[in-house]
Amino acid sequence: MTNPRTDKPAVPRVLTVAGSDSGGGAGIQADIKVIACLGGYAMSALTALTAQDTRGVWGVHPVPAEFVAQQIGVCLSDIGADAVKTGMLCNAPIARAVAASFRAQDVKNLVVDPVMFSKSAHRLIDEEAEGVLVKEILPLAALVTPNLSEASRLAGFEINNLAAMRRAAEVIAGLGPAAVLVKGGHLVGNAVDLLYDGQTCLEFPGERFETKNTHGTGCSLSAALATGLARGLSLPEAVGMAKRFITEAIRFALPLGSGHGPTNPLAAAQALAAQVETGAGQKESGQSPLEE
Repeated sequence: MTNPRTDKPAVPRVLTVAGSDSGGGAGIQADIKVIACLGGYAMSALTALTAQDTRGVWGVHPVPAEFVAQQIGVCLSDIGADAVKTGMLCNAPIARAVAASFRAQDVKNLVVDPVMFSKSAHRLIDEEAEGVLVKEILPLAALVTPNLSEASRLAGFEINNLAAMRRAAEVIAGLGPAAVLVKGGHLVGNAVDLLYDGQTCLEFPGERFETKNTHGTGCSLSAALATGLARGLSLPEAVGMAKRFITEAIRFALPLGSGHGPTNPLAAAQALAAQVETGAGQKESGQSPLEE
């Protein structure tokens, strides 16, 4: 292994700053699974402990803000990170501590998943923290990844079609992030995601599956995106890879529990690897699915 602070690291390093999901389907647990399945080295800074399962969120215990900052600081100062992603930030002190830590460490390749509500409609960030997210964290982001409800809240109007997604992406880009990925998983019809980099819009269509087992999709997508950027992929390449990954993770989702079961990152990574081996272009044997 090389010294990550002086030489090129032997493995792409990804730090996730998010809440814990005791059920294992979302949050830190999902992020670590995805990062590892895609060949990255995962580090974590916990923002909150949750009592959570496939049915919903039953309890939340925020981590002290100074300890969140300490987790981020020791990881970045010692191991370093090629990309960082955020998820649940919970409250304003935590959001401010995260923003200050990122500024102090000059974080690059920051992917912000603006987690506001759980799939069961439990609020995961308070309104003051939401303001900090918009004013202090979004301007640091290489990419922000709102779903339709989050994009509607950030943009200030309802989104229910591609034209509205484009308008929302432009409005959200005006808040400071370098790029915006508006996720269309809740659209009627195909699940089209829209990437806007401040100049152009790219559409990433995806197959839709009739399943309730979609717990952790947003976390998993943003973790895959961060890993792609950590591997040195361009932003469109990282989005394309992550879109294929989450499509397969939903295709092979796990019917666990009595609510919304989790997506399946291991099956997704295996499916991507098979696509590389058999897909068009005849990639060299052993090439990472991230490089397709």
